[in-house]
Amino acid sequence: MGTVTRFDPDVEHLKTRAALADVLPRLVSLLRAVPDRDAASGVPVWTVGDVGAHLASAFLAYGSLARGDDSTDWDGILPPGDGRLDERVTAMNATAIGLFGDDERARLGDLVAEHGAAFLRDTAQLAPDTLVVVPWFRQRLTLAALTGLLLGESLVHGLDIARGAGLPWTIRPVEATLVLGQAMPTLMSLACDTEKAAGTALALDLVVKYGGPRLAVVVEDGAMTVTRDAPPRSYDCRLTVAPVTFLLVAFRRTPVWKAVAFGHLRAGGRRPWLATRLPQLIASP
Repeated sequence: MGTVTRFDPDVEHLKTRAALADVLPRLVSLLRAVPDRDAASGVPVWTVGDVGAHLASAFLAYGSLARGDDSTDWDGILPPGDGRLDERVTAMNATAIGLFGDDERARLGDLVAEHGAAFLRDTAQLAPDTLVVVPWFRQRLTLAALTGLLLGESLVHGLDIARGAGLPWTIRPVEATLVLGQAMPTLMSLACDTEKAAGTALALDLVVKYGGPRLAVVVEDGAMTVTRDAPPRSYDCRLTVAPVTFLLVAFRRTPVWKAVAFGHLRAGGRRPWLATRLPQLIASP
């Protein structure tokens, strides 16, 4: 069953904030170097400019939520009721990319710099376990999870922009590891497709290489729980992953077969074939 490495949530949150502060100027430089904002990006149906607008609005929205600003009419933006997470996020994304007009899109780098710095500044004195209500998740998320999510958005959408613009972009293993440890337990649980999970029983030991987090992924009764530093237990299978590759697989930027072919994703344990069920149980916008 292996040993579990404990982590200090305060220290890891500070590392995640530092990584986000480091990624932001790289992202800003990338956006300023884009030759054509109307070029196709790595996101289907979105242009490079759309991705940049999405990032700027994400920093703006999460910063507003962390400050407790309740002036936005989220009920007028999001689908009614308790629909699936991917549907709510899709509705939010559609609104987000339309927030900025042509004049503002001409300076997307400045907007990301401004709103990214504001998020870091406004959350600097908040504890990592501070709860923030996120309307499109219909949940309260910890600040640690939100910061990890924004780091992941910056890394993955930076890649989307770079692919569309033909520019270089690097995701470092330590950055991906922080996203997987801080944000992924929350996001995987929220994004579980309850219809597909119904009738599925799975206990998976997810091990991130190079000293990354170890997550217990348990699916039962139509729900998924993802626990970091879980007590020892018996698992159906173990999935050992390289951090950058798993981040891109989780965000649907790299196919599973490619990750397996290059040895960046390896299943083991007594029922290793069950690891193939995991991507099928995650709904994606």
